[in-house]
Amino acid sequence: FAGLADVSISEDIPVEGEITVPVGSRSPDEDYSTLDEPVKDTIMRDLKAVGKKFVHVMYPKKSSALLRDWDLWGPLVLCVSLALMLQGGSADSKDDGGPQFAEVFVIIWFGAVVITLNSKLLGGTISFFQSLCVLGYCVLPLTVAMLVCRLVLLAGSGTVSFIIRLIVVVAMFGWSTLASTAFLADSQPPNRKALVVYPIFLFYFVISWMILTFTPQ
Repeated sequence: FAGLADVSISEDIPVEGEITVPVGSRSPDEDYSTLDEPVKDTIMRDLKAVGKKFVHVMYPKKSSALLRDWDLWGPLVLCVSLALMLQGGSADSKDDGGPQFAEVFVIIWFGAVVITLNSKLLGGTISFFQSLCVLGYCVLPLTVAMLVCRLVLLAGSGTVSFIIRLIVVVAMFGWSTLASTAFLADSQPPNRKALVVYPIFLFYFVISWMILTFTPQ
């Protein structure tokens, strides 16, 4: 470079020393990758995440736990389980029960999609799949109600049986509705919450009615 040859360094200026580049401490999470972990660890981690979401539904409160790390595994398992239990005793009859299973499956997922679209059109701040995750996981109490009703029906189908099933279904219907609204409350405009809660009420009411009116074939 022109002119640099004439630059001289004074003897009074020390030129010795260490040249170090400051490096920030790296977090272990920065080097972590799920591609490097065993398949068993990945499955166990996903199962623990699903289990934690079930716990949040059983003890509902205003929280974004279901929204931060959404998934559709839990809703899919609950939907299939509920559809299988509502299928009735069709396996012992000439009907294969296919339309019954498909009917329940479509009602749950189509209803969840409609409620999610309604929430987004009203100005909801959560994503499409986050809403599906919440609505799907909150079917858990109704799935428990269906299991209890099947056990009660094994003992008989009289008036006492109907009263027990009615109490269980109503309680779990309220639980599902309160849990879903608790998780979705902060994501809706304050002046439009009633328009969001009403379709959720109808959604879980239809499922509850299917459970209450179920009779094994």
